[in-house]
Amino acid sequence: MLSASNQLLPAPGRMAVDFEERVDFTRLHRYRLERARAALEASGLGALLCFDMNNIRYLTSTHIGEWARDKVCRYALLTRGGEPTLWDFGSAAKHHRLHAPWLAPERCLAGMVGLRGSVAPEAGLLDRAAAELAGLLADAGVAGMPLGVDIAEPTMIFALQEAGVEVRDGQQVMLDARQIKSGDEITLLSMSAAMVDGAYQRIAEVLKPGIRENEIVAEVNKVLYDMGSDDVEAVNAVSGERCSPHPHVFSDRLIRPGDQAFFDIIQAYNGYRTCYYRTFNVGRATPAQRDAYTRAREWIDAAIDLVKPGVTTDTIARVWPRAEEFGFESEMEAFGLQFGHGLGLALHERPIISRLNSLDHPVELHEGMVFALETYCPAADGYSAARIEEEVVVTASGAQVITLFPADELFVANPY
Repeated sequence: MLSASNQLLPAPGRMAVDFEERVDFTRLHRYRLERARAALEASGLGALLCFDMNNIRYLTSTHIGEWARDKVCRYALLTRGGEPTLWDFGSAAKHHRLHAPWLAPERCLAGMVGLRGSVAPEAGLLDRAAAELAGLLADAGVAGMPLGVDIAEPTMIFALQEAGVEVRDGQQVMLDARQIKSGDEITLLSMSAAMVDGAYQRIAEVLKPGIRENEIVAEVNKVLYDMGSDDVEAVNAVSGERCSPHPHVFSDRLIRPGDQAFFDIIQAYNGYRTCYYRTFNVGRATPAQRDAYTRAREWIDAAIDLVKPGVTTDTIARVWPRAEEFGFESEMEAFGLQFGHGLGLALHERPIISRLNSLDHPVELHEGMVFALETYCPAADGYSAARIEEEVVVTASGAQVITLFPADELFVANPY
């Protein structure tokens, strides 16, 4: 099963051209900011302060590289009725003033709050930032309202509280904003998936006895960066006896004849991510390996068949086996194996679908959601396993699958 629609979602080339309408980035900037403003207005918050790089990109359409993701040094403020203000790393602020005309130049500022404590709080950077933020909240007329913060160091929260700012959770507001994708976002997600289609073709060509898992990871990184990826976040490469239980990390294991091997490619194009598993066998496959794949395919197809607006996530989670049915003691231990998760600027957005959380706290599906569905089935031989993942767009008529590398049957690479 490929989709509930006969219309293939576009995955155009990366160049801007005068003969086709592709992604309209000005429209994308406007859509994302309008969604964030609407979510803020619907909340009880006066403003949002974002340190999460995905939220900063959503609000400001700026990005300075993956190296900054764990530094918690960039931040952006959006007040009710206001324009976003961005504090960026040193000279990046000046760069934005020159090259990001959708942001007011006076709102592109240099800022730094300590690089995760490397500059001690006693240096005063946190207090200075908190005072500046409190002043901007007052200027915007929202000083008496709570400030929503997505992620932050505890010392930053303490400094805001010392400055008289009431801090609440802002991540849920940003997740509300981000869960329905525009046509431009869906096109970028489709383009990102198309890049991984090509990466799997390369894996199919090189997956032979004698190559190591880490060498395949290197090949995939090169293919994707050559195609224009801005972040290859991870490539899981898992083979042979490492397949069961799933270790969620690659190694230097040498690929051998008859191995079952699965891969997950997590990367981003213009910020929009993939999570895309495929399972291969190397040269030949046993009945136990084929049976595991068949069951994993049946479980994922059952889930895809249910996807449409109005369905709730507990309905999908119930078609997957209980943890005990495939060798785990609890749903917590099996979490992430029979699984669904929203995709966008982050790897895990709404909805999150699993038996761990969805049965008691279901979420309704809406047109414009994009998420990945993934299943896992250990083989009867005790060490092989099959892993399949499809990315789907919720359309008015059902699920549109955008991950197109062949997966209806177990793919035997380089058969002999």
